[in-house]
Amino acid sequence: MTELKKVGVVGAGQMGNGIAHVCALAGYEVAISDVSEESLQKATKTIEKNMVRQVSRELITQDEMTAAMGRISFSTQLSSFADVDLAIEAATEKEAVKVSIFDGLLEAVPKTAWLASNTSSISITRLASGTDRPERFIGLHFMNPVPVMQLIEVIRGLATDQETYEMALKFAERLNKTVANAEDFPAFIVNRVLMPMINEAVYTLYEGVGTVEGIDTAMKLGANHPMGPLQLADFIGLDTCLSIMQVLHDGLADTKYRPCPLLVKYVEAGWLGRKTGRGFYDYRGEAPVPTR
Repeated sequence: MTELKKVGVVGAGQMGNGIAHVCALAGYEVAISDVSEESLQKATKTIEKNMVRQVSRELITQDEMTAAMGRISFSTQLSSFADVDLAIEAATEKEAVKVSIFDGLLEAVPKTAWLASNTSSISITRLASGTDRPERFIGLHFMNPVPVMQLIEVIRGLATDQETYEMALKFAERLNKTVANAEDFPAFIVNRVLMPMINEAVYTLYEGVGTVEGIDTAMKLGANHPMGPLQLADFIGLDTCLSIMQVLHDGLADTKYRPCPLLVKYVEAGWLGRKTGRGFYDYRGEAPVPTR
C-alpha cells in the first residue's frame, strides 16, 4: 500500500481548516485549497489560534505547533495537489458543488491518489461514480470541531476496495481518531440520529411548545446534553442542518424527515447561526440572545 505523505484538503472553512490542523499535527504535509483568498487567510489565523490554545493547555508543545504550521501550504489553485496521496473534499453540503470539486481534482491529482469526501449525508457511491477511480474513493466524515472531536465515520461506497478502506483506518489511527463504520445510506449514523432530533426541536419551537431557551435548557438539564439542540443547530449551521434533512427526506421518502418550515424560513432569511451572527440566537452582542 502507498504510504500517505501529503494530504490535500479542498475547502478552508470550519471543517477544512480543522482537518488540515489534525493532519499537520500528525506529521503529514498538507495543502489547503479554496476559491477565496479571504477564506484561506481566515483559515491560517484559525489554525494558528487553535494550536496556540492547545499549547496553552499543554496538549502539544510550541515546537510541535511550529513544525505543524510549517507543513501547511495555502493556495487558490489545485495545482498544489499535484503530489498529494489523498485528497479530501470538505466543501459545503451541496452535491453539485462537491461533484464540481471532484471534476477539478481529477485533473489535478496523481492517478494513484485516493479521493475522499467529508460529506455528512450525501451518497458516497454516487459521488464516487462520477470519478475515474470509484474503487479508490471513500467517505471520511469528521466531526466538528475536528481538533477536539474524536470520531471519524468511515463510509465505503459500493465500489470502494479493501485497500482504500485499510488506508482510511490507518489514516484515522495516525490522527488519533476513533472510527465508526457506517453503511452508505442517507446521513450515515451520527446525522441520521442527530438531525431529526434538531428538526423536532425546531418543530417544538414552531408549534409554541417551548421557547428557544426553554427547549435548550430542558435538553441540557433533562437529558444531560452538553449543548441544547437549537444552540447546536446554530453551531453546525442552519443551512447544513436543512441540507441534511432534505437528503434524509428525499433519500428515505418518509414524512418523519420533513424539514420544519421554521428551519426553512431561517435559512431563507440568511440567519444561519453563529457564522452569520444570527440563528436561533443573536450573537452580535456580548452574550447570545434568543431570536424567538
